Amino acid sequence: MFPFQLQVVSIPVKANFRGLKFRELALFEGPAGWSEFSAFTEYQDREAATWLAAAVEAANEPAPKPIRELIPINATLPNVKVSEVKQLLAGFNGCTTIKVKINDFISDHELLIETLTHIPKAKFRLDVNGGWSLDEAVANLQSYEQAFGELIEYVEQPCSDIADLNTIRSKTNLKIAVDESIRKFLGGDLAKLKEVADIAIIKWAPSGGITSALKIIENIGLPVVISSALDSSVGISHGLSLAATVPNLYGACGLGTVLLLEGDVTSAPLLPVSGFMRNHKVIPDRLTEFKAPPQRQRWWQDRANAIFEGGLL
Repeated sequence: MFPFQLQVVSIPVKANFRGLKFRELALFEGPAGWSEFSAFTEYQDREAATWLAAAVEAANEPAPKPIRELIPINATLPNVKVSEVKQLLAGFNGCTTIKVKINDFISDHELLIETLTHIPKAKFRLDVNGGWSLDEAVANLQSYEQAFGELIEYVEQPCSDIADLNTIRSKTNLKIAVDESIRKFLGGDLAKLKEVADIAIIKWAPSGGITSALKIIENIGLPVVISSALDSSVGISHGLSLAATVPNLYGACGLGTVLLLEGDVTSAPLLPVSGFMRNHKVIPDRLTEFKAPPQRQRWWQDRANAIFEGGLL
């Protein structure tokens, strides 16, 4: 049986982020403090086990000594209506690098135009989540490049096929960042990603924790952006601990995503101020407010038990 008792919360999501209306998270406290197990509910036990390993490490082991205290932060703009852009960006205090979830150029380029009316000096990161074929990627990215040029820092995972990424680099001048190509192939030769990408997107939980993430970063050998997976401030605190230790950090990190939730597990949430975040130990004093129903409490505890008893950690 998993040696920690989980406390599960369900927090409403503000906008269309991964199609979720509520974000379920399981929290528990260990010798080193509070931790968070938040593998998305559709993930099978083997994939979720990596997230649970990260949570167990954070609960038991103190974070490494930081090399920086302030972490630069990017705003995260889900694929929303243009009319929603202003309100969503408002909470990202001082953030001028904007990560935008896009589907294609025709339907989504107006999100960038609207952003520039509110943040004239904005730089963009386009996130596709591997959703395009090679032909779609080339056509869309050439259009984005022609319209916005140097305002685009990079495009994140335009295709899921690694071979296609290299072709895209030969067709545009845009930098390529990889996310799913790392998380889905943790057992492979990640050093090969240097041949097809310019930036690595690393997330604390899907990497298996800080120790594992630092090894992955070393193996890949690319500049790094630390991002999140719609975590509460508990999970964000561990992402910030990771960002604070990475030597080859590439600019702003995607750790301001508590702002995409309608609430948080703490009354002192981790939010950007003047474009930066400073980490602090998070005490989840709002668990009761967002407590999930008993059947969901059991589901998450059973999930953790199955992973632990199945020897997947």
